[in-house]
Amino acid sequence: MFYVRLDRFFNLTASGTTAGREVIAGLTTFAAMVYCVAVNPMIMAEAGMDRASVLSATCLIAIFSTTLMGLLANLPLGVAPAMGSNVVFAIILVKQMGVPWQAALALVCLTGLIFMVMSLTRIRERIAQEIPDTLRIGIQVAVGLVIMFIGMRNSGFVVPSPSTFVSMGPITNPKVLMTLAGFILTPVLVAKRVPGALIISIITLTFVGLFLPDSKGGSITPWPTHIFALPRMPHETAFQLEPLYLVHHIFYVLPMLFFFLCTELFGTLANLLGVVTATGMVSENGRIPRAREAFITDAAGSILAPMLGTSIVTVYSESITGVHAGGRTGLTALVIAGGFVTALFLWPLFMIIPPQATAPSLLMVGMMMFQGVRHLDLSDLKESAPAALTFIIALLTGNLINGMAIGTFSYATMALATGRGRAVSPVVWGLCVIFIMFFAVSAHMHGHHG
Repeated sequence: MFYVRLDRFFNLTASGTTAGREVIAGLTTFAAMVYCVAVNPMIMAEAGMDRASVLSATCLIAIFSTTLMGLLANLPLGVAPAMGSNVVFAIILVKQMGVPWQAALALVCLTGLIFMVMSLTRIRERIAQEIPDTLRIGIQVAVGLVIMFIGMRNSGFVVPSPSTFVSMGPITNPKVLMTLAGFILTPVLVAKRVPGALIISIITLTFVGLFLPDSKGGSITPWPTHIFALPRMPHETAFQLEPLYLVHHIFYVLPMLFFFLCTELFGTLANLLGVVTATGMVSENGRIPRAREAFITDAAGSILAPMLGTSIVTVYSESITGVHAGGRTGLTALVIAGGFVTALFLWPLFMIIPPQATAPSLLMVGMMMFQGVRHLDLSDLKESAPAALTFIIALLTGNLINGMAIGTFSYATMALATGRGRAVSPVVWGLCVIFIMFFAVSAHMHGHHG
């Protein structure tokens, strides 16, 4: 009786799957994406947020969003805090721009609300079409490169150097050796399509770190005091939003609002398309089934995530692993959510993971984002120059907004110079204005600080 109800609710038979297959698919996807429970708190801690609270928030929002995806959209997708957006949140918004993390959370919440309105109306499709591919790819690659750099910097693999600005850490340092071993072995696991490659790499390196000395007389990985523990509620980070800051500094934070909207728009769209195409569920005209429900789920998650204390959520491209294992319906998503429930109780183990163990996974996430380059026509400067300027300047100045702004100016100027000014969409001109205002406001603010 129960199975019949389950079959009816999720359309298992119609989707050509069984409950058993869905469970295996869910566990496969969970293993592939659970690394976010290790990586997200470590990145958000850079913003001065409590790591244990962010860990709980990460699990809770993954449980909520993935369950909603299963019940509302009936799609086999895992949803959790987006890698990339968390880096932009902690490093660029909070550390570089000096926005308090409470205000940065309010900005993410506002993004979620705007995205919800866009998802319930038809605005979303229109804006998605108006942003040129070259800028979108440039931004995606820029974030990928920044993620790789952060992994290398946090693990001590890359250190400051007076002559070249950055260089590699001393090879005799156990932290550098451990990270290097991870950089070489993790891509091997991914290339061999080992299920859960990233979490296997994180667990292995964390274990090795128990036996490697750090410079302070301990080991790189501290020994855990417990394995299981009752979930910690995210007291330090939950309901700390500070919306008034945004009201006072709106022009200063506008480019970041646009960035988060962009990642919401394209990150989710790209991952949704990638996963659904892998299932063969896309209709002839390229329509994604229940895409609207998927976007609404995403928006709801991004409204709730900052209230708990983490950044934007997105559909994880790792969901493809579960689809390859036969997952076709929302039952897969419910199993993924169940996995995050167990992670809530294993938080003492996640808390001991050192940055050296997560750096190789960040490298792999960055590589995945870097693959966008292959969609650029490199022989056509009108297309390749704006994208290349975006990611090179973002990487070398360590600031995404610089890259986004200069890439956008370059795109508009090249279009005007080659007589294609009419082809530039209003969205791009609007962006140019936003960036000019941003530079004016930030120069003014730095003038006062200087």
